[in-house]
Amino acid sequence: MSTIEAVLFDFGGVFTESPFLAAHEAGEELGIDVDVAFDLCFGTYHDDGDHPWHRLERGEVTLEDARLALRTMAIERGYDVDPIDFLMRLARDDEQRPQVVERALAIKASGIRTACVTNNILEFGEGWRSLVPVDALFDAVVDSCHTGVRKPDSRIYRLALDAVDVDAEAAVFLDDHPANVAAAESLGMRGIVVGRDRLAAFDRLDELLAAVE
Repeated sequence: MSTIEAVLFDFGGVFTESPFLAAHEAGEELGIDVDVAFDLCFGTYHDDGDHPWHRLERGEVTLEDARLALRTMAIERGYDVDPIDFLMRLARDDEQRPQVVERALAIKASGIRTACVTNNILEFGEGWRSLVPVDALFDAVVDSCHTGVRKPDSRIYRLALDAVDVDAEAAVFLDDHPANVAAAESLGMRGIVVGRDRLAAFDRLDELLAAVE
């Protein structure tokens, strides 16, 4: 097994609760099927298409325009909701974040290169960066709204690998969406799907790191 030289982290779902969980919870509260709630907000997330959320994450439209399009799509399907509101619950207290940050900092302090590979939107830039010590955590940040490509497009992973100057076989990728992890694995990276207990994913990461020491 190749030595691990770099760890690539998703942001939302690793350093915050999962936005996908937020959409599911909103659906349950509103009496909307959770799969429908997910689709109203994110579309078919394992594909990279023309859904307003995908275009927003690629930096092609503004949050205001995407929000209007999402709300219109929801109303056309019979749901008088604002899908962006589903994500507002991510602002609540996050008990695991301090431990996640501590463990990620320890990995970087051990000499392993780190990068954040995030599907994000321009208008949330200052907000997400205020949640963690970005410069201390990551050697590089690859943000979809600035690169114009989003996970699971293979190009965004290659940008991150180039940024930390490692081959795919020497990298591990953590993300809360299985399709994003599968895309990384298809390039040769090792992948970890992050669940509701994000610290369990770091336990798995520690196991991988220990296995190749």
